Amino acid sequence: MRYKHIPRLAFMSAVLLLPVTSNVWALNLLDEKEELGKHLFFDKNLSTPAGQACADCHGARVGFTGPDQFINAGGAVYEGAVHGRFGNRKPPAAAYAGDSPILSYDESKAEWVGGMFWDGRATGSTLGDPLAEQAQGPFLNPLEQNNANAQAVIDKVMASPYQDLFLRVCTDNAKLYECIGRSIAAFERSPEVSRYTSKYDYWLKGKAKLTGQEQRGMELFNGKAKCASCHAAPLFTNYSYDNLGVPKNPKNPFYLEPEWNPDGKNWIDAGLGGFLKASGREESVYGPEWGKQKVPTLRNVDKRPFKHFVKAYGHNGYFKSLHELVHFYNTRDVPGAGWPAPEVAENVNKTELGNLGLTHGEEHAIVKFLKTLSDGYDPKD
Repeated sequence: MRYKHIPRLAFMSAVLLLPVTSNVWALNLLDEKEELGKHLFFDKNLSTPAGQACADCHGARVGFTGPDQFINAGGAVYEGAVHGRFGNRKPPAAAYAGDSPILSYDESKAEWVGGMFWDGRATGSTLGDPLAEQAQGPFLNPLEQNNANAQAVIDKVMASPYQDLFLRVCTDNAKLYECIGRSIAAFERSPEVSRYTSKYDYWLKGKAKLTGQEQRGMELFNGKAKCASCHAAPLFTNYSYDNLGVPKNPKNPFYLEPEWNPDGKNWIDAGLGGFLKASGREESVYGPEWGKQKVPTLRNVDKRPFKHFVKAYGHNGYFKSLHELVHFYNTRDVPGAGWPAPEVAENVNKTELGNLGLTHGEEHAIVKFLKTLSDGYDPKD
């Protein structure tokens, strides 16, 4: 229960009993802003043409990332509201994103931190909240929900069954679209999305025990494998950017969209560096960031509806299992390992991954630990 909301119980719009597992139930209380955000998140009528909601690319059953295993097994990029139009990257997780700061350069660490989207383009500098700015983006993206402008989205919300709730929450007519973004962000920050109900969380509270392999995996994660240098607990991200040397995903449908990608199969995802260049920064600024993508949270990294459900990993979905991903981190630079060339050769991180010297058993233990980060754990199991 969210004790900070107890004084506002009289104003709560919903008391939702939601399944955490098949036999465990959690009481989530959403205030009106969060409830509005939930309506907006699941509303399929807010695209042009109608049919695509935020949830279609950010599914709850997989930790609010790509919910279609057949798409994940291939290009891992999701089709937008208009048939045949695809984005260029795998959907990032919408959960546990609320603490990402406004995009800025940390002089002490010599790195960019914050913002939203894989390339940081939802900087947060306009609304003071990168998550709210990110929530506004897909509605107007022609490769996603394809609305002509913000007013088109507002008009659809005004015609929705939750119009009255919208008008109660969003009282400033000059900031209705801002309110839409902030409401979705409020829902994404709520305990219905960012739950902190993993085995790891129960272990922190002394209500669960890690197995020997899980404990060993955590030790490796924090030590020899160097994972924690970027994926620091408890959020398992430091919101920075990195080029891991991930190969191209040749099945990415964006390569076959000449209207949106005139470079075709020669297109390179420049990530943060590409955004910084497009925003007018000098080469001395964007060059060192070329090819870097935002470090994702590892919370829910293995959350899936059933054992063999396929999830995709990496900004372009190149990897199809945690075992494959961990093996890549461990052996990318090992002679004879057989990995393809990186999509972007510049700025590849060679100090924290590539030749870690992990054994097969150690790789397996790290995967076992990563599996403890999925929400919905039953401490009675």
